[in-house]
Amino acid sequence: MRPVLLALAATLALSLPAKADNVTVAVTAIVEHPALDAARKGILDALTAAGYKEGENLKFVFESAQGNPATAAQIARQFAGDEPNVIVPISTPSAQAVVSSTRDIPVVFTAVSDPLGAQLVKNLDKPGGNVTGLSDMSPVAEHIALIKEILPDVKTIGYLYNSGEANSVSLLAVLKSEAEKAGLKVVESAATKSAEVQGGARALVGRADVIYIPTDNTIISALEGAVAVAEESKLPLFTADTDSVSRGSIAALGFNYYDVGKQTGEIVVRVLKGENPGDIAVKTAAGSDLVVNKAAAAKMGVTLPQSVLSRATKVIE
Repeated sequence: MRPVLLALAATLALSLPAKADNVTVAVTAIVEHPALDAARKGILDALTAAGYKEGENLKFVFESAQGNPATAAQIARQFAGDEPNVIVPISTPSAQAVVSSTRDIPVVFTAVSDPLGAQLVKNLDKPGGNVTGLSDMSPVAEHIALIKEILPDVKTIGYLYNSGEANSVSLLAVLKSEAEKAGLKVVESAATKSAEVQGGARALVGRADVIYIPTDNTIISALEGAVAVAEESKLPLFTADTDSVSRGSIAALGFNYYDVGKQTGEIVVRVLKGENPGDIAVKTAAGSDLVVNKAAAAKMGVTLPQSVLSRATKVIE
């Protein structure tokens, strides 16, 4: 080849984006529901944007534990044996299972409210080892303020949660602390599996002025059962998860979980490009949306104030 052509070829090669190496990213979630599904989509889209394309140079594997912690542990062991480039557990139970199963394979968790309380890392700024990720700690004080703005006379918040999920136990402690500051009481009702959610909601009727559901995967996976009780008993129901508002809650102030997934995917890309997970600080998800559901509010006997409607990111009629 002539020198001029060689030089031209070299210039073109330098101007083209580098092709990403073939990689495998294994993703698991404790259960499938809209928020976690949106996070998974965000992860995949972030990888695609970075040049990792499924079916070309990316093998993107997903397994759901279907709400079963034993299955989550089995999936974690399977992934550890398969040795993908990165494992991405979505939710606290899945993250705990994965972190317990490998000390070598990079782990980037997401949708975990309290990584320290869940014992995934010992330090958020310098996690060390093979683990880092993204926290979705809810802005609980803002949730309480929103509930009081919509229902000024509220005195007692009913907390419906899975007492076996570390994420929800941590959030309960935060809720109690913030509720006390606001002059409110918290009443608990536990449901350890999806089949118990409706009964758990019914146990709050007559004991609480509102139902508040955290980012609890067990409860959210069976949210319709709680919504049915709330509508029947005119007991206003709020969620921390914005994706649940379209399913019947009155309002939620929280993260867009597709964006949470994209932020997580960006961390995964850093690991795929050679960074050590233990050197990447655990971050808290950015962004906060206010989503309200006028129809759901009406079914529960609530009229949303204009102050809330005017600043909502999304209003469901």
